[in-house]
Amino acid sequence: MPFTSQPRFLWFIRINEGRREKGEGRRSLAMMPLIRQCRATRVPGGGAATPAASRLCEKEPLVLDVDSLSVKECESDEELLAAVRLRIRTFYDEFYKSSGGEDQGRHLEERELQALKDRIDGKRIGFKRAACMNATLPLSPSLRHADELCSACKFSQNGEERIVVATLDVNQCIKLADELTGKRPEVPGASLMRAYLSNVCVARELQRNGLGYAIVTKSKIVAYSWGINDLYVHVAVDNEAAKNLYRKTGFVYENEEPTWQARFLGRPRRLLLWADLSRINL
Repeated sequence: MPFTSQPRFLWFIRINEGRREKGEGRRSLAMMPLIRQCRATRVPGGGAATPAASRLCEKEPLVLDVDSLSVKECESDEELLAAVRLRIRTFYDEFYKSSGGEDQGRHLEERELQALKDRIDGKRIGFKRAACMNATLPLSPSLRHADELCSACKFSQNGEERIVVATLDVNQCIKLADELTGKRPEVPGASLMRAYLSNVCVARELQRNGLGYAIVTKSKIVAYSWGINDLYVHVAVDNEAAKNLYRKTGFVYENEEPTWQARFLGRPRRLLLWADLSRINL
């Protein structure tokens, strides 16, 4: 399926669903050290990484300063680009590294940025409204060991440099291509009376720290302000961490993708989860 047929990252998200929200089940946003994990890495023609190589990754833990965290709708093109770059490094990381070439990376950024802007500006058929939600932190010494993240996902706001550390889209639309469609509300003309979350991701350096919970919760408030009572999200059936996150934010099971469809699309089978915003304290 061409990337242009839907919010751009959804196809790759289906393949990478099991990685993007891994461990984002915590609600606490208290300041805590974030443990940087080092995994054994195989090199073509070689074995696993040696203990000496692994020790190179042993750096001081990152700390999330909850007082400086901001979770809100994107406000500028520069911030949109920072969000796009976070999505690319999350969902396209292996593809980008294997393909090589800065030109290809820039082309991917430009394409995804334009697609996101088109949805937000109401230029996509079938989309009534869309918003890019970002969680951001100020550039500070506490992020000194996340150089690549800070370089890629930095933007300026009111004279302050900030970093996009989590992002997602809220889409008020008829449906997302190749995804299950919600059943609620069960009234005539309901196709544009529901919304879907998509492209949910958290910077790998700051996972397991409640950012997923924070940004999903904020997205529900935005959807409710649009007059939406029925909010949906798709999740891989084997992604327990993401399912726990959505369960804690008020989503429940509604439907699931048939096995044949998932096999045809070459992805893990998906569940459709629903949240009734009219019954949730926002």
